[in-house]
Amino acid sequence: NYLPDAAKADVLFLYVANGVTTVRAMLGNPEAVTTRDAIAAGTLVGPKLYVAGPALNGKVAPTPPDAERLVREQKTAGYDLLKVLGGMPPEVYAALMNTARALKIDVGGHVPGEVGVRGALAAGQRSIDHLDQYIPALQLAPDTSREEEDRRIAEIARLTAKSGTWNVPTMYLWDLFHNAETGETLRKRLTETRYLPRTMIDEWVKSKNGRLRPPNDTPSGVGAFGQTGVRVMDLRRRIARALKAANAPIALGTDSPQMFSVPGFSTHRELKLMVDDLGYTPYEAIESGTRSVAQYFGTTSETGTIAQGKRADLILLEANPLTNIAHTERRAGVMANGRWFPESEIRKRLDEIAARAGQM
Repeated sequence: NYLPDAAKADVLFLYVANGVTTVRAMLGNPEAVTTRDAIAAGTLVGPKLYVAGPALNGKVAPTPPDAERLVREQKTAGYDLLKVLGGMPPEVYAALMNTARALKIDVGGHVPGEVGVRGALAAGQRSIDHLDQYIPALQLAPDTSREEEDRRIAEIARLTAKSGTWNVPTMYLWDLFHNAETGETLRKRLTETRYLPRTMIDEWVKSKNGRLRPPNDTPSGVGAFGQTGVRVMDLRRRIARALKAANAPIALGTDSPQMFSVPGFSTHRELKLMVDDLGYTPYEAIESGTRSVAQYFGTTSETGTIAQGKRADLILLEANPLTNIAHTERRAGVMANGRWFPESEIRKRLDEIAARAGQM
């Protein structure tokens, strides 16, 4: 939805080129459903797509009957899951969740502030993205001790694990939101930006620079920077570590394409962050994007591991990623939907994509 039409096929290949063979698209539309089906049929190259319906919030669903109607419409339209945003009254959220449960369609995405994490866990929301509303759930005050913070973090992590709700933390993206780097610095440092339209990267530069200016320096704001940004990132890391310690379900995700989170490439950056900062072993980090994803979708008999009879989706590497997570980028080739892409073909296609992106 964020891309010019001419770039969409190229972006789908960026996922494949990086060994990302399954994607959950969290801002769907009818075109995305068509794209999903074309990939499944083998007429378009791309990762297997699970497509959420158009986002649901209090504006499009101001009343419980509106929520019930939209859930039924999206189920009928063939979407794989529902995406909820903020700004939704508790009674509307309850109607959405009850209808989704009756129709057997999962709900993921954000957590309405009026509902809160505890409410979402109790309601059976299948997944929460970006650790949304976890920091407000801690109800921290300026004089809350670090020991008390840790106690509250551990408590909400245990509650999450008990509920079975999945989290997709997208840590790398949130670090991009909160760190002090300028847009120009990120454009130069992240060389993978050359594979996306130049005009899109220009907008990301403006967006990032805008986050570095007041009044974005707020404790809860996505645009927090400076000391507040450091505080937000510290809390997010502690929450993510606590979720791991509590054995709460975690699935790998990046929210790309999003501000300097380039499809496919950001997956490797997320994996590295999990290992370097969150206490994951390389095996555990890789598992969050393979076996765990199959568990999330209920497809363990078809995907998640390499075995005879399962879907032929895999990446072949030149070096062992269990000794160094950076080796996930040492690509020899990728198999997607049964089609083999050797490194030579991937490199050729990437060069062509970069040339086209520079003209957009």
